[in-house]
Amino acid sequence: MLSKSQIKIVTSLKHKKFRQQYGFFVVEGVKTIKELLESNLELHALYTTESFNINAKDEVLISENELKRISFLITPNKALAVFKIPKQKSINEHGLTVALDAVSDPGNLGTIIRLCDWFGVKELICSLNTVDCYNPKVIQATMGSLTRVNITYVDLVPFLKDTKLPVFGAFMERENVYKKQLPENGIVVMGNEANGISKEVEALITEKISIPRFGDLQVTESLNVATATAILLSEFRRRN
Repeated sequence: MLSKSQIKIVTSLKHKKFRQQYGFFVVEGVKTIKELLESNLELHALYTTESFNINAKDEVLISENELKRISFLITPNKALAVFKIPKQKSINEHGLTVALDAVSDPGNLGTIIRLCDWFGVKELICSLNTVDCYNPKVIQATMGSLTRVNITYVDLVPFLKDTKLPVFGAFMERENVYKKQLPENGIVVMGNEANGISKEVEALITEKISIPRFGDLQVTESLNVATATAILLSEFRRRN
């Protein structure tokens, strides 16, 4: 049975300030929880309607009604786990890296994390105003890829000033990425959903690239940032 204290802590983790205060984040769904249990992440508590057969002190059997009280989902999926937020690791500036400038939608960030995992991008660098990667909606969208990508939050401007790698930025109506020579090592910067790459970051872009439109009318305003990331990463990998 859940205590009032357990319910209060778990439900508070929907908000970033409480995730930072307690150092925990929530994962829901049996498949994703099992994947994270096999990672290096440290489990704090597992609340489930069916036993996972793990260390008894970490597992709490609860009813479906109790799960509904702590779940962030409309239809809870049998289990909810609370993991400790790991310490931020240093950045390995080698290979292909993705940097996000104020990406605000949790679904987009979760999808981009999955894309980095798919295309073998080990480093994902996020500006300080990019959505928190431990947001429950981000966790749901990553489908477990969170554990295989090093996600680091930094002040993007000084980081890009100091890097030795070429910095590519995605813009409208710039050099066609399909005709551009693309290196194996570099940083690909993707901008905010509404405003694109900020002026401060744009000043540090060394290579401005775009995905050409092929439609007859040429009136589509832009691509979703996650979709654009998928296309660019695919092209970088195809060339190398």
